[in-house]
Amino acid sequence: MTDQPPNGLPRYRLLTGPDDAKFCHRVSEALDLGYRLHGSPAATFDGAQVIVAQALLWHGEQG
Repeated sequence: MTDQPPNGLPRYRLLTGPDDAKFCHRVSEALDLGYRLHGSPAATFDGAQVIVAQALLWHGEQG
């Protein structure tokens, strides 16, 4: 793996969206690229659906 994420992606990412398979695939894709989970996921209800968020750090990020 390199010191920088591919395709000009930032070292820190916060993925958000409805709690569905598409969101899980987005997080899984980031993990496959070399990101690591940062902290626990967050969830809220917007009156219609559950919205989730997951922070990710590039593998070279210290913290």
